[in-house]
Amino acid sequence: MVSIFDLLLRYLQQGRIQVDSKVHRHLTTYHDPCNYTRKSLKAFGQSYAEQGRWITRQCCPDFVEMYPSHEGNYCCGAGGGAWAMPFKEERVFYGRIKAQQIKKTGARLVIAPCHNCRDQILKSLNKEYQLEVEVKYIWELVADSLIMPASPSQTQGEE
Repeated sequence: MVSIFDLLLRYLQQGRIQVDSKVHRHLTTYHDPCNYTRKSLKAFGQSYAEQGRWITRQCCPDFVEMYPSHEGNYCCGAGGGAWAMPFKEERVFYGRIKAQQIKKTGARLVIAPCHNCRDQILKSLNKEYQLEVEVKYIWELVADSLIMPASPSQTQGEE
C-alpha cells in the first residue's frame, strides 16, 4: 500500500511528473490533518507532515507555515467523522482556532489533504469566519500544476 504522499513525492522526485510553480501565485499554507500527522505517527510510526509541505512547495513557492505546525497543528474541528454528523454548531465552534490560525498566515490558498478537513475549511470555516481562502486537496494542487508533455505532433512540427 502506498499513500498519496509517497506516490506524488516519488513521481516528482523521479521526474515522472513535472509541475509549474507559477500556476499558484497566492500565498499558500498547509493544514496538517490529524489522521496524516498525529494518528499516522502513533499508529504507523510515520507522519506525513513534511511530505505534504515538500509537495506543496513544488507547486507554490510563496509558502507560509501556520503556527504551531506539524504534529502540533490544530484540528479543523471535523475530525473523527464530525463533518458527516449533525453537530454543525459544535464542529464550527471547535474549528474557530483553526480559522484564527489560517487568518494569521495571510494565506489565500490552503492545502488540506484530508476530505473532512477540506470540506470543513472550505464549506464551514470559510463562511462562518470570513476566511476568503481557496482550499485544495494535495492531489488537486498537483493536478492543477502539471506540465503536460507535448504531443508528438507538437514536437515534430505540424504540417
